[in-house]
Amino acid sequence: MKRVMIITYYFPPHPQVGSLRPYGLAKYLPYFGWEPIILTVRLPYNIINNVRIIETDYPGDVTDLLKDKLGLKAKVAFKEQIKLPNFMQKKRHNIYNKIVDMIKTFVCYPDDQRYWLKHAITAGDHLLNSEKIDAIISTSGPVTCHLIANELKKKHKIKWIADFRDLWTQNHYYPFLKMRKMIEEKLERKTLFNADLLVTVSEPWAKKLRLFHQKKSVVAIPNGYDLEDTLFNPELTKDFSITYTGTLYRGKRDPSNLFIAIKELISEHTIERSKIKIRFYGPKEEWLQKEVDKLGLSDMVEINGYVPRDISLRNQRESQILLILNWNHPDEIGTLPAKVFEYLAAKRPILAIGGPKGALSNLLEETGAGYHASDIPSVRDCLTHLYGLYKKYGFVPYEGIDVKVREYSQLKMAERFANIL
Repeated sequence: MKRVMIITYYFPPHPQVGSLRPYGLAKYLPYFGWEPIILTVRLPYNIINNVRIIETDYPGDVTDLLKDKLGLKAKVAFKEQIKLPNFMQKKRHNIYNKIVDMIKTFVCYPDDQRYWLKHAITAGDHLLNSEKIDAIISTSGPVTCHLIANELKKKHKIKWIADFRDLWTQNHYYPFLKMRKMIEEKLERKTLFNADLLVTVSEPWAKKLRLFHQKKSVVAIPNGYDLEDTLFNPELTKDFSITYTGTLYRGKRDPSNLFIAIKELISEHTIERSKIKIRFYGPKEEWLQKEVDKLGLSDMVEINGYVPRDISLRNQRESQILLILNWNHPDEIGTLPAKVFEYLAAKRPILAIGGPKGALSNLLEETGAGYHASDIPSVRDCLTHLYGLYKKYGFVPYEGIDVKVREYSQLKMAERFANIL
């Protein structure tokens, strides 16, 4: 069996959704003749007994170390420690966010995990000197993973695949100043010059990488869901529940069209107010509660904050509808959020709202797993249809096509990686 080193900062039991792609590779690549060896930071415990994991020292995130120097708590957000006035917190684009972005522009280059670089290179170098490894996969974010792989590639002349769960400087969510982007674009080109192949999660994003790295081969391999995650199915909620799990990216992922459509349908007596429950699970953003209060929907909207992943998965599986929110930006055409694969595993109807038709709408149409509504009239149409099913059956039936959905499993994802390896 050939062996591949996978360089990833995020790996279970790390709760971030970024850990799911490398976890799927670690779990399923052996089915296709590749033994994975995971290079990551120190973990609290190991949840995959049959996978070899090399854990390195890690001094901490740049911002955490900065907080420590300022006498602040490392794992508590700046805004919770400096006590911003309520009126500032309830704005989507408040001055706090701008200050944090400004700080990170200068101190987190190229990312918050850059102090991992030397520790990971030392560990990777030792492994490559002592054992036969056939290839490297580095997966980002953070992009420090690619800096590590580049140094190991140059020294050991080993095949290297650079995998982008999110794009680097070509990401339309890129938060930093234009001057920094220009500098960082040079770093991206220099770093990936030595990569043998680039991979990302959708074909529109692959096209962006081909334009930026014109002499590089780029392949699109979507994320996947774990087949084992489909085995747990709790009882559905009695109400017409609509559940969102994840971050809202300071309002770029905006539920306003959902709220407006719901309010209109209630006022027209198309749907019953007492039956609706809209639930948010993820980092709290104060502006969301203000939006809910303004529209008079506080009795039917729950803003629950972060919950552990196992609770989040249960909440997904018991919900009548699973909600995806897209940014109304033309480059959102290539976005395939990792949560859609968790939603596929939940086997509940998906309602995606906002953004242009693209990779996500194609997936939902292909699998029959849900609907994409770009504007308020189409949101109204989808809700009317789904609520009609709810009234007829007492629940919203799931209509996903199993053979099509399985094309987006982690097993299939690992097979695609094995083929390019």
